[in-house]
Formats: sequence, structure tokens, C-alpha cells
Amino acid sequence: MTSTREARPTEPTTADVVDAVGPRLRALRTRQDVTLAALAERTGISVSTLSRLESGQRKPTLELLLPLARAYQVPLDDLVGAPPTGDPRVHLKPERHGRRVVIPLTKRTGGVRSFKQLIEPNDHGSDTTLKTHEGYEWLYVLSGRLRLALGDEVFDLGPGEVAEFDTHTPHWVGNVSQQVTEVLCLYGPQGERAHVRSKPAPRTTGRP
Repeated sequence: MTSTREARPTEPTTADVVDAVGPRLRALRTRQDVTLAALAERTGISVSTLSRLESGQRKPTLELLLPLARAYQVPLDDLVGAPPTGDPRVHLKPERHGRRVVIPLTKRTGGVRSFKQLIEPNDHGSDTTLKTHEGYEWLYVLSGRLRLALGDEVFDLGPGEVAEFDTHTPHWVGNVSQQVTEVLCLYGPQGERAHVRSKPAPRTTGRP
């Protein structure tokens, strides 16, 4: 009696993955309706290099793919067609910065990024100097107390309270309470702000 085995799909080779990057980049640019000239302006990569990259005449490198991922606002894995791992869990990688633990919640390389911060009690910070940088920031206090120094004003925020501000304004954030403070943080590009709807849109009686 002859036994049969189900044929397993052939795993793509490295060459296959590299060869597929160009068509994937062209399809992504077409889908987002972006010209080569506009993409070159966003990324700093010349039009000729972008064209050769899409046609497969130029091998993709990390130096080329990273700015493209930021311009398209997609994970780097989407550009190279990385195979799924088969593990549906999200593996977050906490980072410790002094008395704070920062947990990234998104994998985006551009646009609005989200983080959760755990700030230890009485964290006045080694440096309470007000600082400025590019961008826009939203803070939502999940638990504990958060102190926000913003320009000439100081705010103490509790659970459920929100602050948003242009990070060109001198600011400092810390925990001066006796318990761990949990904060949800969103960081956006300069000029990008939250769109808040205060109440549901009214229903219309006519056609949708």
C-alpha cells in the first residue's frame, strides 16, 4: 500500500523576497496615488533611484527602505513581504529610561505613534529643565497623578484627565505622587492634531 504525503509549500528564497520588493513598492505608490517626484521630495531619494528600485534594477537596502516606510507610513515588514510568524500575540518591548518604563504600542515608523509610560513614585526627574522639540503630544492619565509643566503654568492631572500641546512650547512631565503613574502618550508630527467629536452626528431622514 503506497502512502502519500501532502506537499508542503516551498519557502521563498532570499532572492525571491528581494525580487518582489520592486513590484510591491510600485503597487504601494500607485495605490496611494503618489508620483515619483513627490516621493523623492518626501524621502530625499532621487527619482532615478526610486525608479530603478521599483523596476528591480537597484537592490533594496535598509538605507532606502526605511525612509520609504516612513513616507508610506507602513511597517518595514510590509515593504519586504516578511512572512507571518504564526504567532498572533503582540510582543511589546518595554524600554527603561531612568525611573520610567516606556512601552511602544504601535510599529509605525511615521505619523502618530502611541506609547504607555509607567512613571515611578516621586519621579521629579534628574533634570526638570523645560525642553522643546518638533511635534505634537497628547497625554491621557490612566492612574496615579501626573505633573505637567507647560510654559509658565503647572498642571496636576489625575485619572481620566487629558492634556494636548504643541511640543514647541517648553514643557516637562513627571510624577510627584506616592504611587506609580500610568500614562497613555500619543506623539504626532508637527501640525497634526486630534480630531475630537463632542457628540454623535445628527441623523438625516432622507437617503443616506
